[in-house]
Amino acid sequence: MRQRTDRHQIIPPDILIGAYATGYFPMADAVTGEIGWYSPDPRAVIELDAFVPTRSLRRTIRKGVFDVRTDTVFEEVIRACGDRDATWISGLIIDSYCELHRLGFAHSVEAWSGGELAGGLYGVSLGSAFFGESMFHREPYASMVAYAALIDRLKSRGYTLLDTQFVTEHLLRLGAREVPRREYLSCLAAALKKECTFL
Repeated sequence: MRQRTDRHQIIPPDILIGAYATGYFPMADAVTGEIGWYSPDPRAVIELDAFVPTRSLRRTIRKGVFDVRTDTVFEEVIRACGDRDATWISGLIIDSYCELHRLGFAHSVEAWSGGELAGGLYGVSLGSAFFGESMFHREPYASMVAYAALIDRLKSRGYTLLDTQFVTEHLLRLGAREVPRREYLSCLAAALKKECTFL
């Protein structure tokens, strides 16, 4: 399903939450800004126990190169994720997810260095499912440190599903696998029955 929305509006939070709960998510067309709703088949998910940090990433984490924070500059993170030549993260997407963040459904994990935001990611939390949306880095390993912190947080709080939507070579290296949409929806339904607290 597709819809066109005015750039001064936001996607109503109940529409966004309802879409995620049924396996859909929005992306803006990089040229027109039109919002499309997607439910890929197959769907990319990451098994939380499948992620094994590389030796260099473990060394970076041990050295404390980055200070990891959560939800301190959500809007800056999502804007940084969309700061590229062609992006699906339009102004409408940014405003809509900032409202979800205000309501406690969208979160950011941030890697800071020298008092500056060096990388991070954001996503949506519903039940025991976390929907990873995008990540960025300004310094090497910054986004990966944020990702490792996300995995640790999800595992420690009992989350059961990390949805990454589409598979990429990068995500495959992080432990992603593709599952048929029917299987994904079954996992999603189970995840939504269990309440987890991200913060």
